[in-house]
Amino acid sequence: MKIFVVAILVLIVGSLFSALFFLMKDKSGSARTVRALTLRIGLSVLLFCLLLIAHYFGWIESTGLRY
Repeated sequence: MKIFVVAILVLIVGSLFSALFFLMKDKSGSARTVRALTLRIGLSVLLFCLLLIAHYFGWIESTGLRY
């Protein structure tokens, strides 16, 4: 499960940097930046929902803070 979460986080960061690249280099006014940011938002929502589902089914456990 940890590898899956890390893989999605890497995809989210990659999408963010691709949007930055398209924003800086693409002068034609295409919608590639918007699509990359939409993909990032979609991946973030997907990850959040999958974490909620994994917690519900007991695949991951919340440990809380220990002092």
